[in-house]
Amino acid sequence: MKTDSVLEKILTSGQLAVTSECGPPRGSDPEVIRKKGELLRGVVDAVNVTDNQTAMVRMSSLAACIHLRQMGLEPLLQMVTRDRNRLAMQADILGAYSHGVTNMLCLSGDHPKFGDHPMAANVHDIDSVQLIKMVRDMREEGTFAGGEEIKEPPKMFIGGAANPFADPFELRVARLAKKASAGVDFVQTQCIYNIPKFKKWMKGVCDRGLHEQVHVLAGITPMKSVGMARYMKNKVPGMDVPDDLVKRMGGVEKKKQAAEGIDIAVEMIQELKEVEGVAGFHIMAIEWERKVPEIVERAGLLPRPST
Repeated sequence: MKTDSVLEKILTSGQLAVTSECGPPRGSDPEVIRKKGELLRGVVDAVNVTDNQTAMVRMSSLAACIHLRQMGLEPLLQMVTRDRNRLAMQADILGAYSHGVTNMLCLSGDHPKFGDHPMAANVHDIDSVQLIKMVRDMREEGTFAGGEEIKEPPKMFIGGAANPFADPFELRVARLAKKASAGVDFVQTQCIYNIPKFKKWMKGVCDRGLHEQVHVLAGITPMKSVGMARYMKNKVPGMDVPDDLVKRMGGVEKKKQAAEGIDIAVEMIQELKEVEGVAGFHIMAIEWERKVPEIVERAGLLPRPST
């Protein structure tokens, strides 16, 4: 056991883990994050808090994680390399750990041109793989990136992202291997809709033994409508939404499409449970947190293990 993370304890025990996420508010009211967190209590093992998602200004991930921690929930700090240099990142990691936050996800972040500050400068002092290694060295070596000793090292359980569907597909497994070599403990994948392609990626992961080094949490995003399905298929880079799924969503009347989207998400989890190397699920119900309990229950993932 490397850390005090509840998520790590569940994953290392061999049980399927479940994580979800909360988008912080575009304001300073803590009740927004508390209400979202309450919806997930007892349903998931850890709650991701996004870091200025889609390059839009929001309450900081660190502050929102502290609110969740004070509620007795297990937060997962997301950190993008877009907005800070290595000094600021290390300072925030120490600050998070001092508040009992023991999980983090290392990401690059969306380009500012997609958000509400297109004129903002990208920092990218280091990239996401280098961030993983930096956090690993802080934990294992007890040193800062500059080489100095850390008096009380932060024992973070280190996560990263994986997109099995981005081009070129042939390099997707190698990308995960690079993060594994840097010291990542777990990854959460891009939303999965093309299950055959995901299974092919997982076979490559298992053939290289990476599933024994890295816990893979399969990404699930329930669709609310056929419009959302078309948008994700045609407008979101790195997303693979098969035509038959769009057709299925469009084949039911409008008022029943949300329920159909939930059905699809549940079916996907049940199928992916049987895939070798899948260690759990990351359910990204975007501004639809109230549906996560239903999905988790119907997929047979309750009750969650106590630690």
